[in-house]
Amino acid sequence: MDPLEAISPIDGRYRKTAEPLAAFFSEGALIRYRVKVEAEYLIALSAAGLGLRRLTDEETATLRNLSANVDVALAKRFEMEGVGMVPATNHDVKAVEYLIKDRLKESSMKDVLEWVHFGLTSEDVNNIAHSLALADALEKVIVPALVDIGKKLTELAAAHAALPMLARTHGQPASPTTCGKEFKVFEARLERQVQQIASRPLPAKLNGATGNYNAHVAAYPNVDWTAFAHAFIEQLNVGRIIKLELNPFTTQIEPHDGWAELFDNMKRANTVLIGLAQDIWRYVSDGWIVQAPKEGEVGSSTMPHKVNPIDFENAEGNLGTANALFEFFARKLPVSRLQRDLSDSTVERSFGTAFAHSLIAYQALAKGFGKIKVNEDKIREDLRAHPEVIAEAIQTILRREGVAMPYEALKKMTRGKQVTMEDFAKFIDGLAVSDAVKQELKAITPENYIGLAEKLAKL
Repeated sequence: MDPLEAISPIDGRYRKTAEPLAAFFSEGALIRYRVKVEAEYLIALSAAGLGLRRLTDEETATLRNLSANVDVALAKRFEMEGVGMVPATNHDVKAVEYLIKDRLKESSMKDVLEWVHFGLTSEDVNNIAHSLALADALEKVIVPALVDIGKKLTELAAAHAALPMLARTHGQPASPTTCGKEFKVFEARLERQVQQIASRPLPAKLNGATGNYNAHVAAYPNVDWTAFAHAFIEQLNVGRIIKLELNPFTTQIEPHDGWAELFDNMKRANTVLIGLAQDIWRYVSDGWIVQAPKEGEVGSSTMPHKVNPIDFENAEGNLGTANALFEFFARKLPVSRLQRDLSDSTVERSFGTAFAHSLIAYQALAKGFGKIKVNEDKIREDLRAHPEVIAEAIQTILRREGVAMPYEALKKMTRGKQVTMEDFAKFIDGLAVSDAVKQELKAITPENYIGLAEKLAKL
């Protein structure tokens, strides 16, 4: 498909950026994950000592290679058109079952065909396939991208830990901080969410049509099917960082509470980054952060001087789009009528869209970080222009010294007024405190009134 004809910007304008996620969230990827689940399930049934004979090592290898080399187009033909004597299924999981049987019918496993999808409902395959896709996408693409952003924030925090900077609360000048400490705040907030995303197990069910192992027990009443299901999921976890976890209490569908928790985590991580993008945008606007112009790049179609913070604006827009989807997923998916309805199925196909918008944003932030530089001179200049921010320090020390109503005195002197360091010196000289306290007060400047900000930035 010509990217210029794509409806979605993910498959059009941003296809190159979103491409790594196709291996997990495309239609072909979903078919491959379904085949993987069915193949591993057949191997597990063979090892369980039921009526299914023991598969040879070669046969096991054949099954495991099947998902990596599956003909996804043939799977769609089984679903949409029919193949040979098999009419169109109009059912994507049944199509996968027929595909596997078709691949095995001429092999040494032609005698085990009816063990494919034994006792399962389609949701047993689907929910595990989606959780495997989510786990792989997080582990291989999303978490590394978030970690890279965290590393850049760590670098910025360390490099500018001691750079005093005017803070603003309610948009107004406030007690100084340091540039590095403000980057550290975002780094710490992001790290918290990334740790939760990377350590959260994803739910899985393998218990039949209404969650009770009905068909399994009817066929083999003496088998411990819950133990079998636990062992099967644990086998899928081998070599994984983000793991699956069996949910033994389900209807026909896994209730998706675990997915909702993940999407809420993703939304919180993205919200942290929205705040970061907006703050950097403001720092660029104030001249506290400058951007290196790129040769040949146009900032405005009419104003030649413009160097716009487009990467941070792009990130903000994509993060907001992703979060709208994550919020919908978390609200929609845990609700299903009675033992199941199918409204979750089409929603699950949009997982990749939310993660793609997130990844586009992460790459935009990384690109933006590569263009910016902290303007230390401008930051110091603007801080010195607001000496009123030391009023808090002075009134606090005067409280310590037992001076009556120091807050009110400093409020009268500074609120809504432009003051200078000389004004503070005169005020201090008129105080009924010791010379040592006066010296202490006069030593306070906007640049050294930073508390523990430098230390916090280096933690």
